[in-house]
Amino acid sequence: MEKSRIQIDPKILSWAITRAGKDIDAYTEKHKLVSAWLNEEKQPTFKQLEEFARKVYLPFGYLFLPTPPVEECPIPFFRNVYAETPLSLNVYDTVLMMQNRQDWLSEYLKENKFDPLPFVGAYSISSGINTVVDAIRSLLDLKESWASAYSKNQDALNALTSKTENNGIIISFNSVVGNNTTRHICVDECRGFSLVNNYAPFVFINSADSKTAQIFTLVHEIAHILIGFSAGISIYDDTAIKDENENFCDKVAAEFLVPLALFRAAWVSKKGDYEKIARQFSVSKLVIARRALECGLITKDDFFNFYNEYKTIDFSQKSKDSGGDFYRTAFKRISRTFAMHVNNAVRTNQLLYRDAYHLTGLNGNTFSVLMSK
Repeated sequence: MEKSRIQIDPKILSWAITRAGKDIDAYTEKHKLVSAWLNEEKQPTFKQLEEFARKVYLPFGYLFLPTPPVEECPIPFFRNVYAETPLSLNVYDTVLMMQNRQDWLSEYLKENKFDPLPFVGAYSISSGINTVVDAIRSLLDLKESWASAYSKNQDALNALTSKTENNGIIISFNSVVGNNTTRHICVDECRGFSLVNNYAPFVFINSADSKTAQIFTLVHEIAHILIGFSAGISIYDDTAIKDENENFCDKVAAEFLVPLALFRAAWVSKKGDYEKIARQFSVSKLVIARRALECGLITKDDFFNFYNEYKTIDFSQKSKDSGGDFYRTAFKRISRTFAMHVNNAVRTNQLLYRDAYHLTGLNGNTFSVLMSK
């Protein structure tokens, strides 16, 4: 019996391939059947079309639209290397995934009579850097010298993450789309982003970045939540980024992590040793160099000489997801707090298992084992 074929506009197929970041000629050279579809020599079956959509990461229904939909990232993204090119599909899909989780959690918290978080959008850039820094310290119950209690950057990051999530901010650490290890999120395009919401603010941190960079990004995104401005970032450089909100959050993170008074004292006691001072504050040497420039302790020439050398040495030392315990990694990717809410919703019959699997990207026994932990 002849299988039924589906007529698909070749323009939609071409758009789907390009959307996935693939070269059409190279893709069709590898997939001869798709080449036949594009040339209208043959039509695909339903099953073949489903497989095609899966390979190019496209919602299946999009293939039947008369024209390609206009897809725009719901938040501004401040980038350097990729500033002139469209946001990659991997970053775009990750933003939408986090937004979908946020939409569900926000409604769930409202339905269960949770109060909105009072600190979300409670400040603005007119509040001043020190006011927002003090607000973050108060929120997280941290002193100026908090980082000096941790000898390892990972421990400092863990402590900061725990205190942040305890205040209702959901943090996802990941370097791939969901759990798909073939879809990497490039650090040079996305260090992190924030999605502001009065009930469930979300922060995404690229876990392929260095630990010190992740710490800086986390504080930077917390500042975004306090001023009520959702955005993504790939570069911290107020000479390249003209957005006043973005630069304000950058300065808040610098002052929170490297308080001016403590920095001046450390500069003297450690005789301007970038590495030793950076270890004290759990930040990168670049942050220390920028603080030194701001304080007039080094010249612009000194800074840019350091910066050019730092780019070739430190920027290549990004941390990578090491694998290890799958469930530990899954908790970091999903957020332990988010997983807790999903688990509670399933156990109280407020969420179907099918929907829980979709929200977490986990299925069956894997989901059950994770929730048991």
